[in-house]
Amino acid sequence: MIEAMMNKTVLMCPPTFFDVREIKNPHMGRPVDYVLARQQWDNLRRALETAGVKVVTLDPVQGLEDMVFAANQAFVGWQEKLGKFIVPSRMRYPSRQKEVPHYMEWFRSHGYKVIELDLKGEFLEGHGDLLWHPDHSRIWAAYGFRSTQGGVEKFARAMKELGFAVVPLHLVDDHCYHLDTCLNPLNAEAALIYPGAFAAESLAALREGWKRLHELSREEAVQFIANGIVANGRYITPRLTPNLEKVLAQEGLEPVRVETSEFEKSGGSVFCMKTFVE
Repeated sequence: MIEAMMNKTVLMCPPTFFDVREIKNPHMGRPVDYVLARQQWDNLRRALETAGVKVVTLDPVQGLEDMVFAANQAFVGWQEKLGKFIVPSRMRYPSRQKEVPHYMEWFRSHGYKVIELDLKGEFLEGHGDLLWHPDHSRIWAAYGFRSTQGGVEKFARAMKELGFAVVPLHLVDDHCYHLDTCLNPLNAEAALIYPGAFAAESLAALREGWKRLHELSREEAVQFIANGIVANGRYITPRLTPNLEKVLAQEGLEPVRVETSEFEKSGGSVFCMKTFVE
């Protein structure tokens, strides 16, 4: 169900107030070209729509410069008895915690059941660190830089009650501070991965969980090649290397390039700027 659902509609937030004001990861620190950022966001929207994905938008809020990264404020799911649901995030940085209520208002107004977790003292950062396996059989959940181990454990207990297994993963490379920078499910059997981002036991769990793991180099990972979007037979990516081109051909995915240089200055690329909602 989730694989079919995740090719229909995405929620995005325009980069009206996007900026780099606070250093939160090693990618940050360079000034932003605001005009180019808007052009790149518009190009991503068009690429998604061309791929057959409906784009809905949330109004940006002045002073919330990272609100454009719509993957982080909630975990979105569907369960047979419950229907569509979300788990609100508790972001590590106070400046980003302010984004969550605006996203929660949108989800509530669109009929999502809200599963509130007691995350006091812990952090959990939505689809930055929580990725569905495409067959809906499990959820890959990372901790180490943004989400905490305790946050993942509380999330896992809540998901177990809904019938979903959660596989915890420990991140160890600070350039891969979110799971969506180093793991990308391409289909139910195959994923892109940067192995160096994971602790040994986590890498072993990943190797057991996929029939095919296509490895990226660290150079590819820090260029956000794993931070692509799989959408209706296409892979939207900021760059195309010979390695990625070969992998996509093997998995039957058409590459679509969308430059994201301005958003990379904040540590994100195409995956970070959307969340699938239907």
